[in-house]
Amino acid sequence: MTDMVHGAASARPGEAIVPEWWRTVDRWSLAAIVALFLIGLLLGQAASPPLALRNGLDPFHYVTRQAAFGVLALFLMVVVSMMAPHRLRRWAVMAFIASFVALALLPVFGTDFGKGAVRWYSLKVVSVQPSEFLKPSFAIFAGWLMAASYDVKGPPGTAISFVFALALTTILALQPDFGQAGLIIACWALMYFAAGAPVPLLGGVGAGVVAVGWFAYHNSEHVARRIDGFLSSEVDPRTQIGYATNAIQEGGYLGVGIGNGSVKWTLPDAHTDFIIAVAAEEFGLILCVLILGLYMTIVVRSLLRLVRERDPFVRLAGTGLAVLLGMQAMINVGVAVRLLPAKGMTLPLISYGGSSLIAAGLGLGVLLALTRRRPQHDLDDILGPAR
Repeated sequence: MTDMVHGAASARPGEAIVPEWWRTVDRWSLAAIVALFLIGLLLGQAASPPLALRNGLDPFHYVTRQAAFGVLALFLMVVVSMMAPHRLRRWAVMAFIASFVALALLPVFGTDFGKGAVRWYSLKVVSVQPSEFLKPSFAIFAGWLMAASYDVKGPPGTAISFVFALALTTILALQPDFGQAGLIIACWALMYFAAGAPVPLLGGVGAGVVAVGWFAYHNSEHVARRIDGFLSSEVDPRTQIGYATNAIQEGGYLGVGIGNGSVKWTLPDAHTDFIIAVAAEEFGLILCVLILGLYMTIVVRSLLRLVRERDPFVRLAGTGLAVLLGMQAMINVGVAVRLLPAKGMTLPLISYGGSSLIAAGLGLGVLLALTRRRPQHDLDDILGPAR
């Protein structure tokens, strides 16, 4: 009766892994993920040739690399989505530790590629951005710690996860990377809310974030310049936001046509942070609404499935991964349309970047694994027998 109420799929003895996976996975979310990747290839083909020509490369150099990284990311996503939650938890904890160490060592061994923030490791052929892998692994790690707090004799997992969240945001802010830092602390707060946090406590965390922002504004020229530019009544047309704003206005409902856009020739990050401006200019509002709808499909369907979950780890870790995807997409688009201050953040699955694509594939693979339909056992199986 419990399985019928919660819509869980019963296990079928002797069933092969692939048929079982296909029967239990959220196929609508899977289709939305593949659609976002294909849209990313289309937009990459529109946005990246000018950069390739400036660097003396083949016009479709970056599109080819994007396709290669994307195929690898989708393959890893499918493999990971077939794994059991307890196995994923072990791998994610190890990935979090490795990413945390890599992030801490960036000031010593990292590079900024001339962008003013040390965020990457240069490996000659490719570069790696640890923060991209840190985000999904942190959501799983924090979910594990918070779930451990449900045990009567368990550790103070919520407090420990908060300490790690503070440490990560501090390291990221020192790069400086305030966008990723804000994403980490917001992810933790929403996971804690899902775990049943007192609203006054979350209000205190929010007040602390505002206080840190106020301090950063008055003590960091980098932050002050971006906030002042955001609050200014006029947009400098020679800035990235100015170019993006003009491109979005020019695109209208249907766009100016494939290949006819001009923003890709002026924006240095048209293929990464501002790729939504290329979408708006060449394909119009319709494609932008479709992109937002696909993200919404993944997030909403994942949360609806997780609501039925009785396993605290699955519910909390899955919530963290879903809101990470939604918030990162919201921040990227919000910056392009000038609803948020400028910050470097990719649009998941669409923006160019190997680290971003592979990390997104791994994170979405875990999300698909956690939202697969499975039998919901009695509460005693999760909380332990009554004593």
